[in-house]
Amino acid sequence: MKRILIAGEKGKFSNYEKALNSQGFMPDTSLHVPDTSLYAGLVLPGGEDIDPKLFGQLPEGTRLFDPVLDRLQMSILNAFVSEKKPVLGICKGMQLINIYFGGDMIQHLPSAPEHEYREEDQFHETRAVKGCFLEKLYGETFVVNSAHHQGVNCPGRGIEYVQFAGDGVIEGMKHGSLPVFGVQWHPERLCGAYKREGTADGGRVFREIFLTGKG
Repeated sequence: MKRILIAGEKGKFSNYEKALNSQGFMPDTSLHVPDTSLYAGLVLPGGEDIDPKLFGQLPEGTRLFDPVLDRLQMSILNAFVSEKKPVLGICKGMQLINIYFGGDMIQHLPSAPEHEYREEDQFHETRAVKGCFLEKLYGETFVVNSAHHQGVNCPGRGIEYVQFAGDGVIEGMKHGSLPVFGVQWHPERLCGAYKREGTADGGRVFREIFLTGKG
């Protein structure tokens, strides 16, 4: 059973742990920079907003953020990228990946009401770029969940945007030469016991990235 690190505070990411367990993986949640040889891959989970200093901006629409947490997660990401191990960023995690490679953020989306969490996830259709890993898994158009008010803007070095909402908000990314992937939506809430008819099966993206490492 492949061991996957979730870069978060232990006890706060049981939904991610359950999702990975349901797909046959062994999750381990920690904020310590690890011995990457112990892990088959990394999940950078969702969470609060990101310190705008990390992408060279002043707060303009950013809400709650934890500068210490952001930098710990970036250090863990760096360890896995340096070893060219598979990484999946989810929501905030996708945004951190883009920042790590030099990209930036939209601190508050003009269409935030269509994307942010309002008592429950929102759902909307998206389009994937033909030939990308998400199109291979789900087809060119598919429905995902949504719980964010920020989004990625200019792509970082090597980052390719591969999935878009109808309003142009970026919903998925990949790195051009590293096994590093991101989704703005929440596959951990669309798989196992939380699988939802009519939406993307989130378990498929976990299996694709951590079993093949290719995407």
